[in-house]
Amino acid sequence: MDIEVLIKKAKQGDKEALVQLIMAQKKGFYKLAYLYMKNEEDALDALQDTIVILYENIHKLKNHDAFYSWSKTILVNCCKKLLRENKKIVPLASVKEESYEEGFDKKNEQIILQKHLSNLKEKYQEVIKLHYFLDLDNETIAKILNIPVGTVKSRIFNGIKKLKESLRGEE
Repeated sequence: MDIEVLIKKAKQGDKEALVQLIMAQKKGFYKLAYLYMKNEEDALDALQDTIVILYENIHKLKNHDAFYSWSKTILVNCCKKLLRENKKIVPLASVKEESYEEGFDKKNEQIILQKHLSNLKEKYQEVIKLHYFLDLDNETIAKILNIPVGTVKSRIFNGIKKLKESLRGEE
């Protein structure tokens, strides 16, 4: 069904239309939530909170083309709120067991990268993860974080520069 028709129905209170809109992009929503929350349960909690907020506020959406960037912004804000409420420190990604010989080097590199990435300021971590882990373009990141595109580019550049400096210190 057409997205614009679904948005109009959702604005009129049609819960099923809103569910269809969300389900059409469920993988993208989940990946974004998981990127922030680092575990399935918290990511699903953030998604649940987002759906409630979307349902309660969809009537405020003026530009139908902006639904997905608007909803992802709400999702990011829900994730940040949950992290603040739980006072969680985002842990290193859990390492799944693989055969020692095959996975050790790759996992070791991932752990080192995650360690150095977690030492960066939050504003740099955020744009680097959205850009490189979720493959989002600068314009989309700017809309999600509600910052100018130039700021996104600057944070990516400076974050990568600081990450490289940090990694060189370990060599």
